[in-house]
Amino acid sequence: MVRAGKGLGARAMIKSELIAKLANENPHLTQKDVERVVSVIFERMIQALEASGRVELRGFGAFSVRSRPARAGRNPRTGEPVEVKAKHVPFFKSGKELRERLNVDA
Repeated sequence: MVRAGKGLGARAMIKSELIAKLANENPHLTQKDVERVVSVIFERMIQALEASGRVELRGFGAFSVRSRPARAGRNPRTGEPVEVKAKHVPFFKSGKELRERLNVDA
């Protein structure tokens, strides 16, 4: 999610708002073109994570895939034990520049 302002009370920016903002900042491109570009970028990132497990955007951060082993869990409603299968989950580590910009006045 993208923060739309400073502070913990700021709301998240959704994909359609990102597309609209980019289209407004680039009047030579249509909103459909911007939407296509954003979708292609996200799709390529997903494909890279599927293939190699890592996407790095200098100054912003790195996306990677982490493996979680199978484990015994509990159904929160009934308390019954349930088996949770092993899975892969996305992980994000922020870059130095992003951390610095977020902590300018901290």
